[in-house]
Amino acid sequence: MNGRLKQMQAQLRDFQMQHMQFTQAEASQIEEDMQNIQRDIDYLDSNVTRLREEEKEFSEELSGIQKSISDIAKEIAESDKRILQLKSHMDGLQQRQSNTVTAFGGQKVLKLLQLIESNHGRFKSPPIGPIGAHLQLASESWSVAVDCACGGLLDAFIVSCHKDLQVLRECAGRVYYNNLRIIVYDFTRQRLVIPDGSLPTTEHPTVLSVIQSENHTVLNVLVDQGHAERQVLVRDYEVGKSVAFDHRMRNIKEVYTSDGFRMFSRGSVQTILPPNKRPRPERWCSSPAEKIAELKNEADGIQRTISEKNAQRRKLVNDRSNLEQKIANLKRKREPEERHLMNKKVQLEDAKRATAENNRHAAVDTTELEEDIKEEKNNIEQRELSLQKTNVKLSAALREVNDRRMAFKTFMDSVNEERLHFSSANDELDLVKRKIDAAQQEKTHYEGVMTTKVLPDIKTAEAEYADLQQRRQEYFKKASIICSESDMEALSHVAGSTPEQLSAKINRLKQRFDQESRRFYAESIDDLRALHDKKERKILRKQQLYAGFRVKLNSCQKALDLRWKKFQRNAGLLKRQLTWLFNEHLGKKGISGFINVDYKSKILSVELTMPQDASRDTVRDTRGLSGGERSFSTLCFTLALHGMTEAPFRAMDEFDVFMDAVSRKISLDTLVDFAVAQGSQWVFITPHDISMVKPGDRVKKQQMAAPRG
Repeated sequence: MNGRLKQMQAQLRDFQMQHMQFTQAEASQIEEDMQNIQRDIDYLDSNVTRLREEEKEFSEELSGIQKSISDIAKEIAESDKRILQLKSHMDGLQQRQSNTVTAFGGQKVLKLLQLIESNHGRFKSPPIGPIGAHLQLASESWSVAVDCACGGLLDAFIVSCHKDLQVLRECAGRVYYNNLRIIVYDFTRQRLVIPDGSLPTTEHPTVLSVIQSENHTVLNVLVDQGHAERQVLVRDYEVGKSVAFDHRMRNIKEVYTSDGFRMFSRGSVQTILPPNKRPRPERWCSSPAEKIAELKNEADGIQRTISEKNAQRRKLVNDRSNLEQKIANLKRKREPEERHLMNKKVQLEDAKRATAENNRHAAVDTTELEEDIKEEKNNIEQRELSLQKTNVKLSAALREVNDRRMAFKTFMDSVNEERLHFSSANDELDLVKRKIDAAQQEKTHYEGVMTTKVLPDIKTAEAEYADLQQRRQEYFKKASIICSESDMEALSHVAGSTPEQLSAKINRLKQRFDQESRRFYAESIDDLRALHDKKERKILRKQQLYAGFRVKLNSCQKALDLRWKKFQRNAGLLKRQLTWLFNEHLGKKGISGFINVDYKSKILSVELTMPQDASRDTVRDTRGLSGGERSFSTLCFTLALHGMTEAPFRAMDEFDVFMDAVSRKISLDTLVDFAVAQGSQWVFITPHDISMVKPGDRVKKQQMAAPRG
C-alpha cells in the first residue's frame, strides 16, 4: 500500500509541472484556430445543404416521372390484354357467322355433330345438343346473366340411355372432345309442370321464364339439372342485393345481375361473387356483324390510345435521362464538399479534445487517488467474501459425501434382502419338483387302470358294432326286394317316418293333387312343365348372378381388410415415429417424454419426465408444468409434427413465450437447425432478442424498430 501511495504522489507532482508549463499564449492561439475552423465549417455546411436540397428536388421529380412511366406501362399492358380479348371475342363471333352452333363448344362440336350423323344407326335415339343451340332468349339483355347461371350446362348433350352415353363418349373421344358433359334423361317425359308454390315469390324474371325452346327435354334438363326455375334475374347490383338478402324470399336459389354478379345465401352466410374476369363471347348475339364492327372500332380506339401513351412514355424517358444527369452532376459537386466538411469537423473535434485535455490536467485534485484507495479496500473485502463462499461449498461437498455413503449402505441392505428372496425361490422350486414326481406316479396309475378295465370294454363294444353292421346289411338286402335303393333316395326327405305317418302324408298329397287339378284344369301338363323349366332357368340365372356378386363382395371385403390392416400398421408406426422425434428434440434439454394417441377416443396426450426427477418414474402431464417447460415441450411436439409432414413454407409466431434465457437459446438453435436441415422455407416471429442467431446463406434476420410512444 505504501508503494501504491508513493506512486500516486509522484503522479500528482507530474500533473502540477504540466500545469505550470501551459501558458496563456498557447490557449489564445488554440481559441483563434478553433474560430477559423468553425467559420470554414459553417460555409461548407451551407453549400452542402444547398446541394442536397437541389438533389432532393430533382430526386422527387425523378420518382414522379418513374411512377408516371410505370403507370403508363401498366395502362399499355392492360390495353394490350383488352385488345387480345377483343380479338378473341371477334374470332368467336366470326365463327358464329358461319355456324351458330360453334358458340357452344367451338369447332370440336361441329366435328362431333358430323360424327354423330355418320353413326346415327348406333344410337337408340339421336342425342340432343348442345343444349345452348336449342334455346332462344326473350331479350338479349339477359344473355350474360343466363350464360353465368347455366354455365357449362349449355355445352352439354342429352342422351336417352346409358348405351347411347357410351357411344357418344366414344365419338367425343375420336374428335378429342374429352371434357364433354353428357346427361342421361328420359326423352318420352312430358314437359314438367312446376306448381306455383315451388316458384320464387318475386316479380323479377327467372332463367326459365326468359328462355324458349321447342324441345321439352331441353327445358326439363335445365329444371332438373340447373334449377332454372329458382334462378332469379335482376337488372343491377343493388336490386340483386335487395332480392337475395333483404327480403329473404322463398324458393330462390341464386340471383344473377345483367352484368354477371352472382348472389346467394346459405343459412346466415351471404355470398356475392363478381363476374368472370374472362367472359365468354356473347353466345346469343342476334347481329354478329354489327357486334364485330363495334368491337373493331373499340380495338382501333385502344390502339390509338396505346400509340399516344407510347409517345408520352418516350418523352418521360428523355426527361428522366436529363434529371439523372443533373443529379449525377450535383452529386459530383457535393461529395468533395462533404469530405472537406468532415475534415474540418475532425480538426475542430481534435482542437476541442486538446483544450479539454489541457483543462483536465490544469484542474487536478486528489479525488482519484482516494477512489483508488477505496477500490483496494473493496478488493480485499471481496477476496474475504470469496473465501467464505469456498468454505460453504466445501461443507456442502462433505455433506454430499456422507449422503452417498448412506445411500451405498442402503443399497447393500437391499442386496442382502434380494439374497434372502433368492433362497426362498429355491425352496419353492424344490416343492414344484416334488409335485411333478407325484403327478408322474398318478399318470402311471391311471395308465394301468386304462389297460386293465377300460380297453376290454371298448373291445366288447367294437365286437357288438361289427355284429350290428352285419345284421344291417342282411336287412338291407331283404328291404331292397320290396323297394329299390333309387326309390328310397328319391324319398330321402321322409327318412325316419313311421308307416302311419307315410300313409297320412300320401292322403294329404292326393287331396292337394285333386285341388290343383281342379284349379289348373285348363292348363296341360306340358304347359306346366314349360313354366317349371322357365322358372328353373330364371332361378339358375339369379343364382349365377348372386354367385358373381358374392365373388365381387368377397374380393371387396378382402381388399377392405387388407387396407384396414395397412392403415392400423401405418397408424402405429406414425405414433411411434412421433414419439421418437418428440424425444429427440426433448433430449437437448435432458427431458424425456411419451405421446399417447388413442384413435378410438380421438384423444392425444403428452407425458413428460423431468431431469430433476431422480427416480425417473415421475410422469407429469403438461398441465402440471411451468410456463417455460410447457412452451418448450409444445415447441418440441410441433417440430415432431413438422418433421412428419411436407409443406413448401411454414411460419411460427411467439414460440418462445414464458421461456427462460437457457430454454430460449436451446429453442432458437433447435428451430434454426431443424429449418436448415429440412429445406423448406420458414418464417419465425418473436418479440424477444434474436442476437444469438447467426445469419448465414440460408438464415436471414429482420428486426423491426421499436414503436415510438
